[in-house]
This record gives sequence, structure tokens and C-alpha cells, in this order.
Amino acid sequence: MNTVRRNAPFLILAALAAVFAGIVWFAMPHDREVKSLGILLFKLVPFVLATEAIAQLDPVWAQRIRLHLVVPVCFLVYFLYFVPKIFFVAENHPELYYYVLTLTPFVILSLVLAFRIGGGASHLVRRLSYAMILLMLSGLEDLAYLTVNEHTDPAWQTIPEVWTWASHMTVRLGHPASKYEAFTLIAVHIVLALFVLFAPKRWFAPVTRVFRRAPVQAPTAG
Repeated sequence: MNTVRRNAPFLILAALAAVFAGIVWFAMPHDREVKSLGILLFKLVPFVLATEAIAQLDPVWAQRIRLHLVVPVCFLVYFLYFVPKIFFVAENHPELYYYVLTLTPFVILSLVLAFRIGGGASHLVRRLSYAMILLMLSGLEDLAYLTVNEHTDPAWQTIPEVWTWASHMTVRLGHPASKYEAFTLIAVHIVLALFVLFAPKRWFAPVTRVFRRAPVQAPTAG
């Protein structure tokens, strides 16, 4: 009970941020143009509340409840919803795919950099970063593109039997992936990502020794 009381500001602000974000996303039109100053300011409310919630977050409590695991969840929201939506509405702009392809590792590294600057342990940085890149390479986004968008072309209204567009799968298999080969690759990558996130720390000891940060030496006189 004392823990909840101490973290009440974070919990309340986070809940309010979620409520206002829901209002903005589900109850307000998704207009490209801002039609009034009031609308602009209202749409900034979730951001302000979320910022203040994060500022109130107790790092010690966050570490105790392993809140760092929310980082890949946030990444998946970006990668499995917003990225497929962007590709769907801008499918006639092939260069966009390359930009998003490059942006996504940048987002991953930005997330783990912020985590590290905030005091995150180096072994957790590795876990988060490698798990997220595995999720990126898994093919989950290809599946999300087929499922989260409203396709009118009959060829895309069901999951294709052969995934000819998924070149990242083709180069690994040596041929375009069948639907079930794609599902298998996705499942394998998810299992590997979960292994990276949750495997005992001692299993990563050899990697830690190889990349261990050199100790800082005090300057010698003269």
C-alpha cells in the first residue's frame, strides 16, 4: 500500500494521459490540418500528462517491477500499427519504405540510449536492443500490414500463400516464403526475442566479458 501511495502521482498522471490520448485518437477526427488553437492545445494534453508522469516515475520502483519491459511493448505499438498504416496509405511512394526501414533501428537505438542515460544496466540495454531488432526482422510487420489495414484488393484481403514481397525472408530462405514458412520465421524470431529478454543473466556472461567496459584509471602524477 505504501508503494502505491508513493507512486500515486505517476499512476494518476499515466492514467489521465491514457484517457486523454484515447479521446484524441478515438473521439476526434484524424485531420491533417489543425482547425483551431483550442484543438491544438487539447491534442497536446496527453503528451504533457505523459511527460509529467514519466518525470514522476521512481527509477528504483521501476527497476524493481522490471518496467524496462515496457520498452519493447512501445516499440511494437510503433512497428506493428503505425508502420503498417504508413505503408498502406503511402503505398505509391516506394522510397518511403527505405526511410522507415532506416528509421526503425534509429528508434530502437534512441530508446535504449534513453534507457541507458537514465541509469539502465548495460546487460538490459543489450537485451532490449537485440530483442527489438529480432522483432523488426521477424516479419511481424508484414503480417500486421495484412491484418491491421482495410484492403480492397481481393489479393490482399486474405493472407497470400506466397510472400513474394518479403525480401528479407527470401534472402534467408533462398526462395519466396510460403505463408507457413513466414509464420514459422515469425514464431522463431519471437521465441528468440523472448529468450533474449528473459533468459538468466549468467547465460550472457561470455558476451558481457567480451564487451566489458574498461575501468577508468586515475591519472598518474608527473
